[in-house]
Amino acid sequence: MRLEPLTPEGFAPFGEVLQLPDAPGRHFFNGALRTDRPGAGPSLSLSYKEPSATPLTVRQMERHRFSSQSFVPLDPARFVVLVAPHAVAGGPDMARARAFLAEPGQGVTYGADVWHHPFTVVGGAARFAVFMWLDGTTDDEEFVDVTPFTLELP
Repeated sequence: MRLEPLTPEGFAPFGEVLQLPDAPGRHFFNGALRTDRPGAGPSLSLSYKEPSATPLTVRQMERHRFSSQSFVPLDPARFVVLVAPHAVAGGPDMARARAFLAEPGQGVTYGADVWHHPFTVVGGAARFAVFMWLDGTTDDEEFVDVTPFTLELP
């Protein structure tokens, strides 16, 4: 699997690219605040991530079945966005997984119910604001092991 540049068009089946505007004014990302659970409350966390060792061995995927999850860099950062559609038998379809490389000035919103790899920073440590919805139940997040494979990082 090769890393693709993170573009709004390429990532559209999985969520939304949060691109810093290059002109004055606001740009709204309303998909970044989606939940399908009336009892869930908004969650904002701040995360510090060290860069991952290379090559990256992928062993696990996760999803938030009822909530979008957004990662907004607070520092210039490059990070891997590995996503997969649902498999017919359930879980992520890793044969159809796609890997994107986010560049500084980009964030990402994983759509509700989208399988994705735990967050992976490349090149240097970075801090992120993370937005999602939680209700304190096991429906907040699901992790599954996948057949391990290696992803080369820049």
